[in-house]
Amino acid sequence: MAEQDESARLWKVNRTIHELVEDRGFQVSDDEINMDLATFRQHYANVSGSVDRTPLHFFTNHRNNPMTQMYVYFSDEKSVGVKTMRKMLSILEEKNIQQGIIVFPGTMTPSARKVIQAMASQYKIEEFSESDLLVNITHHTLVPRHEVLSPEEKKELLETYRLKETQLPRIQMADPVARYYGLKRGNVVKITRPSETAGRYASYRICF
Repeated sequence: MAEQDESARLWKVNRTIHELVEDRGFQVSDDEINMDLATFRQHYANVSGSVDRTPLHFFTNHRNNPMTQMYVYFSDEKSVGVKTMRKMLSILEEKNIQQGIIVFPGTMTPSARKVIQAMASQYKIEEFSESDLLVNITHHTLVPRHEVLSPEEKKELLETYRLKETQLPRIQMADPVARYYGLKRGNVVKITRPSETAGRYASYRICF
């Protein structure tokens, strides 16, 4: 039963991480997003129902800029340490990829996080526990639509309303939606909410 629970959990995690990557503008197979549980188990689970996470790793290219790549790495370690981070970095270096996401079932050690910080000038590595990805938070009815503005759209916004960046409301990098979209400092998101009087209204926040 535990193995069945694991495969069901990883099926949800795999779907959400593919949706996340697609929402950031990267190429993703619809088959991965729309895969049902039975098909997932057939592809990735063994006879006992446990899942080998290695086949879940994947590379992808950005739709608008194919030279921009991302690598998603599934760790099976309950507590991700320095050794695993070095292994992931060696893959990024070998493939000449600067962006990566590591997904893990439990926690990450402070030492492993220090590796991410130490390599931040060369590699943008993000980390998500599987529990972070069981549900796609952007699909929740209480979460309004978020759109990340391009640098050109941000410039136009500031010029149109004669604003300085410091005058915009803020969204923290640690905010779950900011993490979902991989926001960096200075990124601006357009947040569209339903309105009883205006139909819809938009607000803007800057990541800090």
